[in-house]
Amino acid sequence: MDTVVWSRHGDQRPGTPLLVMMHGYGTDESRMVRLFDYLPPEFTCAALRAPMPVGDHYGWFLLDYFLANDFADVVRVSNQVHAWVDSVRGRHTSVSLLGYSQGMAMASTLLRLHPADYRAVVGLSGFVLNNELLALTDSFEAKPPFFWGRDKADLVINPDAISYTAEWLEKHTMLTARTYPGMGHAMSKREMADVSAFLRHYVSG
Repeated sequence: MDTVVWSRHGDQRPGTPLLVMMHGYGTDESRMVRLFDYLPPEFTCAALRAPMPVGDHYGWFLLDYFLANDFADVVRVSNQVHAWVDSVRGRHTSVSLLGYSQGMAMASTLLRLHPADYRAVVGLSGFVLNNELLALTDSFEAKPPFFWGRDKADLVINPDAISYTAEWLEKHTMLTARTYPGMGHAMSKREMADVSAFLRHYVSG
C-alpha cells in the first residue's frame, strides 16, 4: 500500500498484535488515525489509504447508493491489501481487521477470501458485500469473531444491505452486534470502548 500510518514506531511493532484499519468511501486514512487513542495500546494499528481517487479523497472500489460492485475490482484491491498484510505479518503475533463503512466491506471480504489468516474482524457502520461469486468462496472451519457496530437510524447503508449483512454475519461468524442510537453514519467513543473490549477478549486476552 502506498500510504500507511502506524500507531507505533518500527522498532516497537515486533511481537504485537496488528490491527489493519480501512476507511470509508470518499475519505482517507486520517479518519482511522483518529481512533488510535481509543484502541488497546498493546496493539499496533496500521491505517491504510485506499488506492482509488474519489475527488480529493479515496475509495476501495466504485460504489453507488445500492452498493453495486464489480467483482473483479473488489478482488483486485482485496488481493493488494492481503499482499501488503503478508509482507508485515511475520513481525506480529496475529492480524485482525477493522473497517468503517466501505472499509467494513473490505474487511469482511478479506475474511471471506482468507479465513484462516485473520484473528478477528471489526465492522463499523458498514456492510458485507452481496455478491454471488464472492459467496461461492464462503468456507469457514470455525466461526471467526466479528464485531458489528452501527446506528439503526443510519441512512447511508440501505435496508437491503443491512438485511443481507445481518443474515451473513449470523450464519458465518461468532457475532457481537451492538447498536448506538444517535450516532448516525459515524463512530463514537462508547463504540470504541466496546471494540476495545472485544479485541482484548478475542485477540490479546
